[in-house]
Amino acid sequence: MPLYETVLIARNDISQQQVDAIIDGVIAQVEADGGSVKKREYWGLRTLAYRIKKNRKGHYVLLGLEMKAEMLKEIERQLAINEDVLRLLALRVDEIDEAPSPPLSRKGDDRGERGFRGPKPAGRFESGRGGRRSSEDREEYRARDEKPAEAAGAEGE
Repeated sequence: MPLYETVLIARNDISQQQVDAIIDGVIAQVEADGGSVKKREYWGLRTLAYRIKKNRKGHYVLLGLEMKAEMLKEIERQLAINEDVLRLLALRVDEIDEAPSPPLSRKGDDRGERGFRGPKPAGRFESGRGGRRSSEDREEYRARDEKPAEAAGAEGE
C-alpha cells in the first residue's frame, strides 16, 4: 500500500483533546480499511503565515499513514466537511521517516536556552536604547552650526 504524510491544521479555539478526537477518528477510519498509522506528531498551537477563515493560529498535526488512495480521498472529504479543520495537505512519499520532524526537533534546541551574548554595543545614544537628547547634541545641528562660523572666518581674511 502507498505511504502518505498528512499535515492537518485545526482551529485555535478548540482544545487539544478535541484535536486528538479528530485525529483518532481519522486513525479509526484508516485502520478499519486495513491501513496503518506509522507516525503521529502533535506540533502544537502555532501561528499561521496568513489568516485562514479568520484564524491567526492553528493546531498542527502530522500523520504518517499507509493506506489505499481511495481511502485518502474519503478522509480528505470527511475532514473538508469538518468545520474545525482549517487545512489539510496529504503527500505521497516513498518512506516515512521515524525521526522527529523538524518542528519538533527544533522546539527543544534553542528555545529558552540562550546564553549570555556579551555586553550591548555602544549605540547611537549613551543608553543604547534611543533615549532623549537635546536638539543641540544632534550631529546635523552641530555640522550646520559649524559651517557658518568657518565661512565667516574665511570672508574676514
